[in-house]
Amino acid sequence: MWNEQGFPRRRREGSRWFPPILSIVLQLPALGVHGRGHHPTALALVAFGLGIAAALALIARRRWPGPTVVVVALLAASALALSTGPPVAAIPLAIAVVSATIRGARVWVWSTLAGVAVIVPSVVYAVTRTPVSSIRPLAVALALCFFVGLGEVFRARRERWREVSRQVAERRRAESEAERLRIARELHDVLAHSLSQISVQANVGLHLFDAQPDKAKDSLAAIKLTSGQALEEVRGVLGFLRQEGSVPGEEAASRSPAPDLSRLPSLVAAVGRGGLEVRLDDRLGTDVPHAVQLALYRIVQEALTNAARHANATVVDVGLAREAGACVATIRDDGRGHDPAPVPGRGITGMRERAELLGGTLSAGPAAGGGFEVVARIPVRGSTP
Repeated sequence: MWNEQGFPRRRREGSRWFPPILSIVLQLPALGVHGRGHHPTALALVAFGLGIAAALALIARRRWPGPTVVVVALLAASALALSTGPPVAAIPLAIAVVSATIRGARVWVWSTLAGVAVIVPSVVYAVTRTPVSSIRPLAVALALCFFVGLGEVFRARRERWREVSRQVAERRRAESEAERLRIARELHDVLAHSLSQISVQANVGLHLFDAQPDKAKDSLAAIKLTSGQALEEVRGVLGFLRQEGSVPGEEAASRSPAPDLSRLPSLVAAVGRGGLEVRLDDRLGTDVPHAVQLALYRIVQEALTNAARHANATVVDVGLAREAGACVATIRDDGRGHDPAPVPGRGITGMRERAELLGGTLSAGPAAGGGFEVVARIPVRGSTP
């Protein structure tokens, strides 16, 4: 049975054993050459055994790259000193040098090469008094400098790949975070206002249920209308998200269009049913880009919600106008402003993010004559909505 999770592990194990096995296979023909040479068979077998031991030591090259290159160098240099045949014992040493360089064990590599080039030939010459046997490790050490450079090339490519992978992962995290913030902002704008109005209407209905049942009935009707509108807008948000990830050919789910400034009168009427008087002065007209209309609508909606919930306001003035190439929304209430310890939330932050997303600005704070004022200014680069 195919196991997708086990395949990468088997692949890693295979790549771990491949270099040692390859090194052993490449050294096998040298045994026959040693048997036909001038060395005694026992000495040839010792040199061959040292080469095989150097190949097997490569198994630890990933976990301990520095110590591994030292061990392999000692075994390979000894094999080279005892052999006059092909320098096949240098194969595992070359692999160890490349592997250690890739993993950043440069000090180990250069120290090992220096030892192979200087110390090993000196010891071999002192023991054998044979110049040829002492020159072979020196020549191999010089040749291994090429493999150090090869390891540096592989290391640079590996580092670039890791950096690219890190940047891709970071970009995906940023996109995911931005998407979560966008969804949270949309749902907050839809639900915070609607639930606030429902809470106000429910309190009014309970208060008037016995004394004025007709007005209590009106409050229940307002709750029904507000909850229906909220459900419609939530479906619109979720439908838009489904559309972004839909499969080609799949029928799009029915959803309501994103709100624009044409729905401000309905918003004002809904807030008015909760007892807050809202005076709307819309001088923008219809020649406003849809993205700007959506942002202004959400900003006005959030500002009205804050006025109803936190400011104890009775009257709110909402003005929309065009000033110096920008659409300006001003929402000012006659309440007492923000609470000293405000309710935790992202209302003002969300409004500011909406304005800044379109290159605009938003200010919120106490008004000069009392109350609280929110001013959003969003530039308009074109006249086509």
